[in-house]
Amino acid sequence: MRLGHDHVRVRVPATSANLGPGFDSLGLALGLRDELEVRALGSPGVVVEVKGQGAGEVPDDETHLVIRAVRLALDHVGAPQTGLHLTCVNRIPHGRGLGSSAAAVVAGIFAARGLIGDPEALDDEVALRLATELEGHPDNAAPAILGGATIAWSDADDPKAVRIAIDPGLTPIVLVPSTRLATSRARSVLPASVPHTDAAFQAGRAALLIEALTRRPDLLFPATEDRLHQRYRADVMSESLALVDALRALGVAAVVSGAGPTVLALARATGGGATDADDAVRAVFGGVMGGWQVLRPGVDGAGARVDRIPG
Repeated sequence: MRLGHDHVRVRVPATSANLGPGFDSLGLALGLRDELEVRALGSPGVVVEVKGQGAGEVPDDETHLVIRAVRLALDHVGAPQTGLHLTCVNRIPHGRGLGSSAAAVVAGIFAARGLIGDPEALDDEVALRLATELEGHPDNAAPAILGGATIAWSDADDPKAVRIAIDPGLTPIVLVPSTRLATSRARSVLPASVPHTDAAFQAGRAALLIEALTRRPDLLFPATEDRLHQRYRADVMSESLALVDALRALGVAAVVSGAGPTVLALARATGGGATDADDAVRAVFGGVMGGWQVLRPGVDGAGARVDRIPG
């Protein structure tokens, strides 16, 4: 496989995984995007420039996650490695459960797609497989690639995903704390097994959530109940669980976003840019919560996109 282009631009959305009961399977793409450009260089080595989230913190060498993903994808299709100049404008908060690492991985794979002569060699199915190889699970990578809401699963270690049509009135509200939490830390507190009754409860709620997302948004509140992971993480994100409880006490379908500590509220549009969760959010933040950023990014329906930039 040869390189067909030397300069590409990639846009990739933030994502929220789990959505309550859909642990490691359900995900939603959000209208908050990282943008980056990758240029193939005539000399070896890398140059990394980062603005926004992670600036001055993430690696600026071959270990940068986007660079690693580009290299993996080029190797997969047998394309030659090359020097790379990476410029990132990061808007997705890091370490908050909004899929920043999955976005970086998907961005690198899509950059490689744009650089090679035959982009179809890195189609969405291959992109998901490679992203899962780096990420370990496909729940964030799937909506980052496909956009919208997705169901991801693995069949004999081969990750798959499908996109589901969601109710057009679904409006995500993202509540982002100032604190971070590593996914590895959040996963480390989960038990190796759960009671059979909790597993049965979870299966029922995950099935109900598909109906709520697609056709019956009035069922979002009961459909987002979880017994598999959120409560087990209370010791490492107590403020997040307190916020989930406060919002749910007011009837809002609130969950932990991914591994946290961001909280996601699945609201319904009521017209004029308002939602049925607005009063509850104002009440909670006007009373007991502080240090949180409230975002209304909308649903990203496009997924990752790559454009070739003329030389």
